[in-house]
Amino acid sequence: MSNQWACAAMTSTCVGRLPGSSTVLQVEFGTAIQTVDELIRPPDTDEFLYCGFIDVQVNGFAGVDYNDPSVSAEDIAKSARAMFSTGVTRFLPTIITGSEERITGALRNLEKAKEEFQRTDMPEAEAIAGFHVEGPHISGENGPRGAHPVEHIRPPDLDEFERWQDAAGGNIRIVTVSPEWEQTPAYVTGLVRRGVVASIGHTKATGDQIQAVVDAGATMSTHLGNAAHPTLPKTQNYIWDQLAEDKLAASFIVDGIHIPPPFFRAAVRAKGSERSVLVTDAVMPAMCQPGPYRLGQIDVELKNDGSVVLLGGTRLAGSALRMDHAIGNAVRFAGITPREALAMATVNPARAARIAGRQRGLVPGEKADLICFRWNPETFRLTVLETIVAGTSVYHA
Repeated sequence: MSNQWACAAMTSTCVGRLPGSSTVLQVEFGTAIQTVDELIRPPDTDEFLYCGFIDVQVNGFAGVDYNDPSVSAEDIAKSARAMFSTGVTRFLPTIITGSEERITGALRNLEKAKEEFQRTDMPEAEAIAGFHVEGPHISGENGPRGAHPVEHIRPPDLDEFERWQDAAGGNIRIVTVSPEWEQTPAYVTGLVRRGVVASIGHTKATGDQIQAVVDAGATMSTHLGNAAHPTLPKTQNYIWDQLAEDKLAASFIVDGIHIPPPFFRAAVRAKGSERSVLVTDAVMPAMCQPGPYRLGQIDVELKNDGSVVLLGGTRLAGSALRMDHAIGNAVRFAGITPREALAMATVNPARAARIAGRQRGLVPGEKADLICFRWNPETFRLTVLETIVAGTSVYHA
């Protein structure tokens, strides 16, 4: 990468093409973006410059399981650095259904690691933008339950949430909950009053139940199209109800395994690219070799095709998706532009999860989370060249 226009570790200037345009930008930054200028006489470059990616649902990565309360801060940092190589600059470690002891233990451990990173001025502290708790207040039925352990599913309880939030240092940003519980509308109201995003997921809820939690303040759907019954009424079901609700943003796992391309294409048309969010739902085996792994109390296998399934079965148990690959898949599957797909991995998740300093895009005042990359329109491949988190270069190809 030529030093003339490369994002360099010891400088505060980046130059690159704006995706979807012939414009070449020069961005000056400290921890935040200071200026964004269009160059009149730009260098000839095939490198693009854009905001860093945000993943609001990642259960583990590069051999590290965030649901394990004993995982070390060193390993958590290692997994974050692996994500930096895929262009991710902010992420929400995601804790799934388990006993209260295990959920609070995992949250406390992650928050302790974040605090350690802050004390030592590591960029991994900035990268951990908060936490996402997915369950345990979800459907217990096979299908909607997904791979969550049925023995730990229980109704919503704000007192329990407060104990989670205390363990997390107040950093829980999203809670995924099913509307089917009688307690859910009041629970969602309580979450929203506390500044937490309520997301619908792992549900068998009726249309009326979904509407009730939307009225209570739910604003998101978690990996829509997954964690569902294999057979549903063709025109009236909880997937259509969420697709049709304009107050809900929706996240999607675009690995070609969790949802087929035609569904994603139709879902994006229903939601609009501005309300669509890319997530990986990655688990510990992501970026590892195929084989058996253990996720908390669950034995899984990473297959050669990239799927992660319960060991000996076919039920999906998270993904091995990378965000740079998700963007390429989104362009290929939905027929959208790279710029639209990039929005689904940058400003859209920032707005959906209310991540401050990342909601306006490549403009002065926003956090200096930047990536330099190349894009191959024939193979739909995005290649990350450099990743910068809050002004610090954290990855060079």
